[in-house]
Amino acid sequence: MDLGVPVAEYGTGLQVTRVHRAPGGGAGDFLWWHGPGPRRVGPLRVPARRAALVPDLGSAEGAALLATGTPYGDGLLHRAAGAASAAAWLRDPRPQAGRLVAHSLAAAARALRALHGVSLHPGPRPSPPPGMRRLREWAAGTGPLAPAAARLRRRAREVWGGDRTERLLGWADDAVHPSGPGASVVPLHGWASTGSLVPPRSRGRVALLTGEDLGAGRRELDLGWMLGDLVELAWSSPLHRAAGESAGLLSVTDLQRVFLGAYGAAGSEGGGRGHAGPFCDPVAVGRCAVLRVVTHMQDFATYCEWSDELLHYLAFTAELIDEEGRRAVPRGVS
Repeated sequence: MDLGVPVAEYGTGLQVTRVHRAPGGGAGDFLWWHGPGPRRVGPLRVPARRAALVPDLGSAEGAALLATGTPYGDGLLHRAAGAASAAAWLRDPRPQAGRLVAHSLAAAARALRALHGVSLHPGPRPSPPPGMRRLREWAAGTGPLAPAAARLRRRAREVWGGDRTERLLGWADDAVHPSGPGASVVPLHGWASTGSLVPPRSRGRVALLTGEDLGAGRRELDLGWMLGDLVELAWSSPLHRAAGESAGLLSVTDLQRVFLGAYGAAGSEGGGRGHAGPFCDPVAVGRCAVLRVVTHMQDFATYCEWSDELLHYLAFTAELIDEEGRRAVPRGVS
């Protein structure tokens, strides 16, 4: 199969991404290939039982397409109408780029709401998303660690102390084995992030690349995963730190409101409630946003190399743990 003209290639030790303009396709027809990075063992695949949970949203107006990958070589091939992710568009200072990302976040929220509404099949539940396994093994020290990840864990014990680590592990447990009023286990995208969200280049639908991270857990994990991306952006990007002072630029808080508002509106037929209970618990969403930022930090150490910037991340994540990620959920949104 000819994938067409290469447009972009990037990756880490965990995953490699290659984007091609589809042969014979229109101006907005691209193929995204995700494959294993050099430090990952085995191909990327989607178990058929999990793929069957993903709803076809072709006729769902305003929702992103859940672009489930098909096997190609040792990776997965996705089709999308754009060549750049929302993460890339967020580095563009033009106001229209921010509006495009806001539109894409709203579409992703509606798609996630549809996915979360699918009933799990009888029998064994799908396992939690693999990112949660990596986080637990790193934080608890229960598996072999790459040298940079082991160094990061030693420094985390110094900066965080044992109490913060235990709180983080407790949140991770609750994210995949929820308890309490209204908590339920639903199908999860598992890596709902601005890097997997693809706005259309010109015409076409927003795509949320879906597949290798599908799993099950509480719905707030997918919401916190996307919002954690935005929390990290607000902290790390000079452009977005200044957005609140720049006319025409959407702030991270604006984007958070758009995403959570669209997710809640997608279930508004039941007065803001779906069949599984309240559309989200804002406390759990904030905690899951912290899990996302910490997973990104430890994945960098595991699949890239040591960087002294990780020391700044440790201080930042200590603040996030202390505040339970409340900055991920703007006031007035629940």
